[in-house]
Amino acid sequence: MLRHYGVDLLDWHRGRLSSRRLRVLVEHLPADSSYARAVHGEQADWTVTDHLLAAVVDHLAVANWMFATVHRDEDAEPAEYPEAVPRPGDGPTATDPSLVDLAPGGERRAAGPAEIVAFLSSPG
Repeated sequence: MLRHYGVDLLDWHRGRLSSRRLRVLVEHLPADSSYARAVHGEQADWTVTDHLLAAVVDHLAVANWMFATVHRDEDAEPAEYPEAVPRPGDGPTATDPSLVDLAPGGERRAAGPAEIVAFLSSPG
């Protein structure tokens, strides 16, 4: 809050910042904020441009693979299909104990954004 808006969060406790104003400020924090990273994880670091560049790299790799496959000798081994550029959210789930809960089968799972918001907005 202080970094992006110049507003001290303690102003809410002091009565200088209304709850409505605090909510509006939190909802409109930029993607590079700590809150966005906590809610969206690694996805907050990726812009539309990053996603488009990853798609271009993937398509180019597949096109090169297709070209190499079509123009190889019949006796040669086929080339391996290219792997996609790893994207945020494709990896393992979060391991931060504060964000992990047990699913019905006893499996560990990360809390979703709605659960985090509900937890943070609970009265106590």
